[in-house]
Amino acid sequence: MANRKLGRPTDQRMAMLRNQVTNLIWYGRIETTLARGKEVQSLAEHLVTIAMRQCDNTVEVTKKHMNDKKQVEELTVVNDSPERLAARRQIMRYLYDIPAVQNVKGEETKEEFKKRQKDVKHQVVEKLFREIAPKYKKRAAEKGQGGGYTRIVKKGPRRGDAAEMVILEFV
Repeated sequence: MANRKLGRPTDQRMAMLRNQVTNLIWYGRIETTLARGKEVQSLAEHLVTIAMRQCDNTVEVTKKHMNDKKQVEELTVVNDSPERLAARRQIMRYLYDIPAVQNVKGEETKEEFKKRQKDVKHQVVEKLFREIAPKYKKRAAEKGQGGGYTRIVKKGPRRGDAAEMVILEFV
């Protein structure tokens, strides 16, 4: 099946779709036209399926390292398995990075923000693997089916060019 052209050259079309899929994963819903929404829905469901298959696939590793007093310490670390790492890289290749934002209402100090963000390098991918994929994996186990992670709700024609507008959101 051929993809929709959406009236744009390939590079612009791919950039637009990557941006919309990234925003859908980050914010949980986007407002777009019907044709774009159908393309974004297909791509987003594919990425969620990849993440679902590998979201629980981790291994515990014991590492030795030297502390400040030149003593050898053993640390137990939870790492991604090779399959999960490959899936993570495949998803990172498609999604854009969204920069971390500190709470501006004064609820979080700069030190707390740095501590919270210390281990997170790619926020959108982390959200996909830690929040979205386990939720839909549990849902698939309960209902016995996969797919159908997003829904399209029609809003009506856009003022100006009468393009059919929709809200694309995770179920």
